[in-house]
Amino acid sequence: MTVSGPGTPEPRPSDPGASSVEQLRKDGNELFKCGDYEGALTAYTQALGLGATPQDQAILHRNRAACHLKLEDYDKAETEASKAIEKDGGDVKALYRRSQALEKLGRLDQAVLDLQRCVSLEPKNKVFQEALRNIAGQIQEKVRYMSSTDAKVEQMFQILLDPQEKGTEKKQKASQNLVVLAREDAGAEKIFRSNGVQLLQRLLDTGEPDLMLAALRTLVGICSEHQSRTVATLSVLGTRRVVSILGVENQAVSLAACHLLQVMFDALKEGVKKGFRGKEGAIIVDPARELKVLISNLLELLTEVGVSGQGRDSALTLLIKVVPRKSPKDPNNSLTLWVIDQGLKKILEVGGSVQDPPGELTVTANSRMSASILLSKLYDDLKCDAERENFHRLCENYIKSWFEGQGLAGKLRALQTVSCLLQGPCDAGNRALELNGVMESVIALCASEQEEEQLVAVEALIHAAGKAKRASFITANGVSLLKDLYRRGEKDSIRIRALVGLCKLGSAGGTDFSMKQFAEGSTLKLAKQCRKWLCNDQIDAGTRRWAVEGLAYLTFDADVKEEFVEDEAALKALFQLSKSEERSVLFAVASVLVNCTNSYDCEEPDPKMVELAKYAKQHVPEQHPKDKPSFVRARVKKLLAAGVVSAMTCMVKTESPVLTSSCRELLSRVFLALVEEFEDRGTVVAQGGGKALLPLALEGTDVGQTKAAQALAKLTITSNPEMTFPGERIYEVVRPLVSLLHLNCSGLQNFEALMALTNLAGISERLRQKILKERAVPMIEGYMFEEHEMIRRAATECMCNLAMSKEVQDLFEATGSDRLKLLVLYSGEDDELLRRAAAGGLAMLTSTRPSLCSRIPQVTTHWLEILQALLLSPNQELQHRGAVVVLNMVEASSEIASTLMESEMLEILSVLAKGKESPVMRAAAACLGKAVEYGLIRPSQDGK
Repeated sequence: MTVSGPGTPEPRPSDPGASSVEQLRKDGNELFKCGDYEGALTAYTQALGLGATPQDQAILHRNRAACHLKLEDYDKAETEASKAIEKDGGDVKALYRRSQALEKLGRLDQAVLDLQRCVSLEPKNKVFQEALRNIAGQIQEKVRYMSSTDAKVEQMFQILLDPQEKGTEKKQKASQNLVVLAREDAGAEKIFRSNGVQLLQRLLDTGEPDLMLAALRTLVGICSEHQSRTVATLSVLGTRRVVSILGVENQAVSLAACHLLQVMFDALKEGVKKGFRGKEGAIIVDPARELKVLISNLLELLTEVGVSGQGRDSALTLLIKVVPRKSPKDPNNSLTLWVIDQGLKKILEVGGSVQDPPGELTVTANSRMSASILLSKLYDDLKCDAERENFHRLCENYIKSWFEGQGLAGKLRALQTVSCLLQGPCDAGNRALELNGVMESVIALCASEQEEEQLVAVEALIHAAGKAKRASFITANGVSLLKDLYRRGEKDSIRIRALVGLCKLGSAGGTDFSMKQFAEGSTLKLAKQCRKWLCNDQIDAGTRRWAVEGLAYLTFDADVKEEFVEDEAALKALFQLSKSEERSVLFAVASVLVNCTNSYDCEEPDPKMVELAKYAKQHVPEQHPKDKPSFVRARVKKLLAAGVVSAMTCMVKTESPVLTSSCRELLSRVFLALVEEFEDRGTVVAQGGGKALLPLALEGTDVGQTKAAQALAKLTITSNPEMTFPGERIYEVVRPLVSLLHLNCSGLQNFEALMALTNLAGISERLRQKILKERAVPMIEGYMFEEHEMIRRAATECMCNLAMSKEVQDLFEATGSDRLKLLVLYSGEDDELLRRAAAGGLAMLTSTRPSLCSRIPQVTTHWLEILQALLLSPNQELQHRGAVVVLNMVEASSEIASTLMESEMLEILSVLAKGKESPVMRAAAACLGKAVEYGLIRPSQDGK
């Protein structure tokens, strides 16, 4: 009995609609046999929708379970098999498939029950017996491991909690062992069942940093991917207690608590998705409630006095990661709406705080930026105008409450909050600026004698100049004030902010050469001052970052770009600052690099539309002469020589909310510009660019991921992939490359992805399996029909390399497929490179699957002409491939050999066999030798 794929039911009387259900089921079975599991799944689903009988439904559900098993979606496989068992409790195939899914999900105790049921129904089935033995062995091993750890767990806790234990080294070793044990699921379960959470709570209560770290790291292992243990842990420790550890002064302990909370959030959110089922199948309380309790405590922590700045930043980071939806396709944004209603004012309070003022919240240099990012994420997660209007209303009410009734201090707090909004959800910030008296207060406070007031006002002015309409207003009303602040200011912090304000106003025209706000040469003077501030080591990094902000605006001007890349000291200072603890500078650094490499989107205007605009006397943007490709290439080489790749690699490694999806996109754009030229790619690889590109290609905006994937493709095409991506990293490259095969990508991206996958497919079977697992084969097959000859050729070359894999060979061997016919026909095309790829694939397939040799004459009547043309080609590679195909066909069957020898093929082989020693000559001679063996021809008198 076969249990691995969809089965055939016993005949039964027909009923209305049965024929269509039966046909869809048969279609699904054929698709399953061909390896098209998605297609089979669709067919079975359609059949279920046609009112199938209960018996048919059971068969269709178990077939769907088989598809999900092949697609490695074990949760759905278990669900479908369970539905089949509900219809027919004695369905052994469904029971077996559910046991397979349960085993993969780690629920061995439930899997063994299904297998025992299978064996009782079919005692002689060896497949069931073997599976039962295997899973019983796994359970015994797990029990043995858990029992062996009993004494170890008790001993470790005794050492850690013994007040008489003086040996710190012994305690340290015990804590390390506990952490290691918790990383294994069996060990974590044993600690949990041995009253471990209560004992770990005692370690937390000691207040000793080393013991607290050991306890927190052990709790990470207990809670990881297990929502029932997570809920139980929170119940014992108390949600408030866990969150409060974030706020301790010890940075290592605070970070460990942050990691624990992240693990808890992941487990709870997974529980919400999967219907409250734990890893071991336990039914637990609603994890959504626990999730909200955790988030509520984090929001409370934001505004608590006495919490460390590091802890506040960690709380903001967690909220950024946990609250917004991962994908806009997810319709449920209720968590975001709840956080806005419950905690928006608390987030705004952090955003409106300044660093280290007496009596205020303790914040770090990154706190306001983190608050801005969280606000931006929440705003972007809103789905409709009503939700956005509520967000605006709450923000405006909060700002008014400070602006109107709290005196000068309240106005400063309100303006600081407006600045926070302008850096995050700028729509909300711009609306706040339009409130009565806000913009006037900004201009007035810029002239204040107090440094704190000037700082707040100038920063607000800088952020307010983002829109062209407001930039024009500030140019008319605030430029003279900013110039005065820069020239006469006594504090560096004020002067540099005033300088950035001037830079932003001076770059309001963007890359449009014809549209300048200031007089000719003014932007160059501003840029020179920014570079001077940037290179001044005596100034702290927090102040110098404003110089980078100014350059981020000014480098829209090509003259500024040219001067900047010529200044080696400025480049070195920029790269050093990007590696510093000042994380808020990352976006500005990335913006400068994007501008210098011209890697922003720039569409070529339609010439007809340009003429029409000129006729209508409308403004037409002009490109700067120094933004031409030759200048851009020169700037890229200078950046590479200065070490830009190592700086960007450090930026990518940053674990901070400041490294937003937008910032990642900018870095991806720069990397793509850096690898554009073939000769520059070696430098990028040598400085770690390949390693840095992988996380960019897997996380970020769609555009950013696509740009990073294209850069990876370029590196994979021209460099040895095993050197560029050493070790296990090479397998991570496959998914980004496959993403470039989607139809929404450009033809160039499709072509480069195919070329890169061809290189990877030729390295090892494991890589070919990874490509198959990413479901790339159907897309590659689709591009084999592409009209563009280079894409068609690249797809065929990729398929040729993939043909070394057994699964791909099965696809070509499947009946009812035209895959083999396509390769035969392509072997006769005019494009020599396409012929070489197709003929190589044929040679590979006919060598490993002799059954295909007999099908070649059936797929097209021109097969003989195509093979003869290959053997007569002046290209030695084509000749060799053709000779191997003919040899495989001759060896496969005497009937095929007879057909070949009765044609002109005999004469062609005879001529080739008499040529110089070569692979072609040897293959031709082998063909003739096999024909002699069959008795189809006789050897000549000299024995040749």
